[in-house]
Amino acid sequence: MDQQHEIGAIYTGNGICRFRVWAPEIEAVELHLLSPEDGSFPMIKGNDGIHEIEVSAEPGAKYVFKLDGEKERPDPASRFQPEGVHGPSQVVDPGFSWKDQVWFGLSLQEYIIYEMHVGTFTEAGTFEAIIPHLAELKDLGITAIELMPVAQFPGERNWGYDGVYPFAAQHSYGGPDGLRRLVNACHSIGLAVILDVVYNHLGPEGNYLWDYTPTYFTDVYRTPWGYAINFDGPQNDPVRNYFLENARYWLEDCHIDALRLDAVHAIYDFSAVSFLEELAVLREAISERCSRRCHLIAESDLNDTRIIRPRELGGFGLDAQWSDDFHHALHTLLTRENDGYYSDFGRIADLGKAIAEGFIYSGEYSEHRKRRHGNSSRNIRARQFVVCAQNHDQIGNRMLGDRLTDKLSFEAQKLAAGVLLLSPFIPMLFMGEEYGEKNPFPYFISHTDADLVRGVQEGRKREFAAFKWKGEPPDPQAPETFASAILDRSLMEAGHHKLLYELYKDLMVARKTIPALAHLSKKDLSVQVFEPERLLAVRRWHDGDHALIACSFGNTDRKCTVDLPDGAWAKVIDSADAERGGPGGLSGDMLISNGRAEIALRPHSFILWRRKTD
Repeated sequence: MDQQHEIGAIYTGNGICRFRVWAPEIEAVELHLLSPEDGSFPMIKGNDGIHEIEVSAEPGAKYVFKLDGEKERPDPASRFQPEGVHGPSQVVDPGFSWKDQVWFGLSLQEYIIYEMHVGTFTEAGTFEAIIPHLAELKDLGITAIELMPVAQFPGERNWGYDGVYPFAAQHSYGGPDGLRRLVNACHSIGLAVILDVVYNHLGPEGNYLWDYTPTYFTDVYRTPWGYAINFDGPQNDPVRNYFLENARYWLEDCHIDALRLDAVHAIYDFSAVSFLEELAVLREAISERCSRRCHLIAESDLNDTRIIRPRELGGFGLDAQWSDDFHHALHTLLTRENDGYYSDFGRIADLGKAIAEGFIYSGEYSEHRKRRHGNSSRNIRARQFVVCAQNHDQIGNRMLGDRLTDKLSFEAQKLAAGVLLLSPFIPMLFMGEEYGEKNPFPYFISHTDADLVRGVQEGRKREFAAFKWKGEPPDPQAPETFASAILDRSLMEAGHHKLLYELYKDLMVARKTIPALAHLSKKDLSVQVFEPERLLAVRRWHDGDHALIACSFGNTDRKCTVDLPDGAWAKVIDSADAERGGPGGLSGDMLISNGRAEIALRPHSFILWRRKTD
């Protein structure tokens, strides 16, 4: 297979549908149409192992493939699994009433991301139930929503990383039409949509790819979740085609704006031209073909800039990646936790380096990993890093799924917001963070295999061995574990929750309207670290506009003297102000600098100043 091929059920119109499936070791594949009329049709096998046939079938028709006259299996590239992972596939009409013809996407530096889990964002837990909340997110200042994986998974409760039908939007969320209506609604008010996709493994339950060909997988490598995908072994071209077609489907057919690529460090590929590089080339072609900005954002544990370096400089050419170092540095300063991977962090200088460069570990020895880790990100553009104070992993992979709201004072929560949204990187919020959601976000599943459920339950307990957390993790299979994660959005209406929400909103306004903050650059930035005082000062500038962000992680009132260009600096936001629910700030409304200036901060607070210009 020397070029990309469509797979699955492709409805061509006029009541005709073409079915294509790769099964090189299977001699005979029959298409079995189950409804509206029952019928079987032998498929024609090509030299490339593709079995293909065109028959009369309308959207809504259900079908399975019969393999060598024995097993009946759903389509590996099914666009819809209305009865779940073990049920038949359904033909989907590619035609849709799109209303986003004048939507051309957003540049990365415009992104302010809001990560959400479809099933727990609302009580209804569907794509369409999100739509009434979009205007509120837009008003908050969000420019892009990021959906945790929606590919069909077992049951109705799951984080989504156990998906086994990468093309099929989860039936309990509303299926492909529900997703397309959500994308339409987002684009109509100027919101981009990011979709989290998993190309490093497939879940265990309902994974029937093995029956079509074991070549999809390799035993040369193993991931933490089982067999790795075969991206560099024999017959890897059709495997790559499967995932490249998946990316094309989401970006082109479903009008998704960006893909967040889960754990690319578990995509094992030593090819001269890697799968990730092919994916970047495809993304460029789709952007050009659709006249819409599309992006690829990686999650990686490697601290390797090759992922986001241009292909011309030996990189894979992805557009951006998450910076776990930023999160870990901020989290340890706020919580003082030092167990597990947090043992590698805890200094003000760590956060200072994260803000100045992106990675903290750029070749230094990691005590937690017992080896040197990472390479330098100093020359990587700021808009290529996505940073957060919380995300699904860093909350849900805690034993109780507890949020920062449970661990931090109100003042420290405000400080986290300031550090995040005033950074030079792309900020990402996790749903509910903006008002201090109190409900946890624990790990949950709804598998039907009892042995698999026991394995997940025991595995979760083993995962927490490196941390000194007390108690027992919630049962991931229990319905009440899932129910406990549903947002209580009424909290934002009063008290500290309302004040926190208003602060997030004001910070996003400042980020968008103050040129020094809107310009994402590490070159137009300086960081001053005051380790004993637990203070950090960050200065950013652009086209004559200057901003200063001073942060205190100390437990008492603190002072320090910062290097600062001459002039009068007006206070924009002080998180300690009484009207923001704080104890009252220590600094006046103006800061006068003659090359240096003294600043005073309350415990766990931040101040944003802007230099006045004539």
